[in-house]
Amino acid sequence: MQVNPYIHYNGNCEEAFNFYVQAIGAKIDVLMHVEGSPAAEHMPPEMANKVLHAQLSIDGEVVMASDAPPEFFKTPQGFSISLNMEDPAEGEKTFQALADGGAIRMPFAATFWSKGFGMCVDKFGIPWMINCGQ
Repeated sequence: MQVNPYIHYNGNCEEAFNFYVQAIGAKIDVLMHVEGSPAAEHMPPEMANKVLHAQLSIDGEVVMASDAPPEFFKTPQGFSISLNMEDPAEGEKTFQALADGGAIRMPFAATFWSKGFGMCVDKFGIPWMINCGQ
């Protein structure tokens, strides 16, 4: 069994995935638009250029996503995508890249459980935690 987060974006999934490629070295594995898919006939015309399904790899781990139709989108809450890293310097660099244009909930710093930990929400509204274990 494999568990993967599936994120619904507010019409900016492709922009977010391209940001993750630049900011943290992620790799886009799949990016399908509504237009040209069998789903197109069931979606409103304004969804044509939106993402039907996407898959991103972050150091071999998979995150999937799509654009939600506007009437179904809800602001993400109650979860965070957690990246666990060995090197605190790399952790802080990743944290700062994800926080750029977003909001810092807990600045990146050493804690009693970690050589470095921080919480942020990226500019697309997705919550992240970066943790560098002891």
